[in-house]
Amino acid sequence: MSGVLNQTFVGDDASETNNKSVSSVEAPSSDSGSSGEREKWNNGVEFLLSCIAMSVGLGNVWKFPSTAFKNGGGAFVIPYLIVLLIVGRPVYYLEMVMGQFSSRGSVKVYDVSPIMRGIGIGQMIAMSIVISYYAATIAVAIRFFFASFSSELPWATCDPAWTDVNCINSSSLTGKSSFNSTLPVETSAELYYSRSVTGEAFLVGDEIGVPDWKLGLCLLFIWTCMTFMLIKGIKGSGKISYFLALFPYVVMIFFAIYCFTLEGAMDGVLYFIKPEWDQLLNPTVWKEAVSQCFFSLSICFGGVIAYSSFNSFSNNIYRDAMIISWLDTFTSLLSGAIVFAIIGHLGFITNETDYTKVVHPGSGLTFITYPDALAKFEHVPNLFSLLFFFMLFVLGIGSNTGIITSVITAIRDQFPGWKNWHIVLVISVLGFSSGLLFITPASSRLIEYVDFYGVTFVTLTLAVAELICFCWIYGVERICRDIEFMLGVKTSILWRWCWKYVTPTVIAVILVVTFITGDKPKGFSFGYHVLGWTIYAISITPLILWAIWNVASQPESGLWRKIVSASRPLADWGPENISLKKKYDDFIDDHQRTGTRNAFQRIFFTQEKSYSVNI
Repeated sequence: MSGVLNQTFVGDDASETNNKSVSSVEAPSSDSGSSGEREKWNNGVEFLLSCIAMSVGLGNVWKFPSTAFKNGGGAFVIPYLIVLLIVGRPVYYLEMVMGQFSSRGSVKVYDVSPIMRGIGIGQMIAMSIVISYYAATIAVAIRFFFASFSSELPWATCDPAWTDVNCINSSSLTGKSSFNSTLPVETSAELYYSRSVTGEAFLVGDEIGVPDWKLGLCLLFIWTCMTFMLIKGIKGSGKISYFLALFPYVVMIFFAIYCFTLEGAMDGVLYFIKPEWDQLLNPTVWKEAVSQCFFSLSICFGGVIAYSSFNSFSNNIYRDAMIISWLDTFTSLLSGAIVFAIIGHLGFITNETDYTKVVHPGSGLTFITYPDALAKFEHVPNLFSLLFFFMLFVLGIGSNTGIITSVITAIRDQFPGWKNWHIVLVISVLGFSSGLLFITPASSRLIEYVDFYGVTFVTLTLAVAELICFCWIYGVERICRDIEFMLGVKTSILWRWCWKYVTPTVIAVILVVTFITGDKPKGFSFGYHVLGWTIYAISITPLILWAIWNVASQPESGLWRKIVSASRPLADWGPENISLKKKYDDFIDDHQRTGTRNAFQRIFFTQEKSYSVNI
């Protein structure tokens, strides 16, 4: 299948495909004669919907509104949109290309430059952290889901025991006319979350507390569901992707229509979309924007590469990458607008214009604002509550299974003899055990802590290394030739410049500036911060150790020659199908005669190697 072109990015030269291109080659079938070919998606729609389910998930509905609120609403949205354009979309498309072209997972894809394989291992460590707190977040959604079966939503009205605050019934549309001025004002939804669900309100100092047993049962339920889904591999997750990807939008659109009609809602939406141009100079906002971009699109974690590796060779991933990245942006903005509409309404009923005093920013923001809005539904609020929290469950399952699939793929690429269900069970047991930490009363602070040290900094660092590996050592020109061979299209100058210069530079600058000026998570003693940097070091160390081991194991004499040898693609790099691999080698040989290599490659390689496969 030939690529469908976006003229803005692909350019007018897209039709000038080299005569040697093999875009007409059909995707290899399962009986193509190569017994080593990996499992494939049943069709392109399953792949597209599975990527939507993975990339469009809790990162958009849960994390984006919280991050936007913490960074000033409109002050965050502009940097986020800029980062999506110059970082998110280029990296998403690049990872799709590398995964589909090589049919390799998130670690084995670094056969393209074995010296950099530690990137994939470091990303697996970051993914493991995300998997743990992601599942715990879904457990909170399930806790609310089961609570919605009550005759009355338990967070709709104030508990008589809450006498130490001015409590407002979340079911009320007007609030109270008078308060005890000496006590804080909070809604019943916020108090229910902080006292009845997490117990966060009862913590003293830097206490962590013990896991809540109800959340523990919910967490066990989550991991049981994901275990059954993952045991069947991508065939099972592909079939359920139709529901996982489409159902949430039905609920979100209905919810948006209702929330935008609440009194004061438009003030909150205006706060969300009104830019604060002076914040463009704040490095923390840009760091948060890049982190959110990585999280919502699931890039630089290995998931996109893993899912793409199960594609047929000629699947139109350019089209898929554009659909998913734009849909992801739309979902983030829609969920953000809904949350800020609710915050605007909460400000209206509490007579407060400073929204930071209305609700507290943090990972629990979504579980305060949405329940508050649900309590105001005049007709069957329990039904809509059940639908909403089931939607969060669906979003979380779709995203988490995608991330876990990338870990499973990386393990099975390295150890093909291991049974899938064995790997799934081990991951599930470890994931459940580590997730208990994130259902303690201090879960919001702990999620912020591990996300800062074990995810944000790690992914930023490894993203720079990933782009150096793909776009400089392997080379943008070589990637563009691979795309031409695979899809039969030429890549425009905009993509080339983003991959080679703009994207890696932006990420590197934000990483360095954040290291210097970044705000550490608050509420932790010095020892916890030392532990945090240790987690970061452990995640980055595989990159260094693997490079040293790989260089040392090269047969060439001399350090420089060993480095050069370790940086070259392995002999079997390319399409997994043998007949396609032979045609690819001939295709590359033809291009090598033109001598198109970047300066970095000319320093490293006196001659690009091509490997012929005899059939």
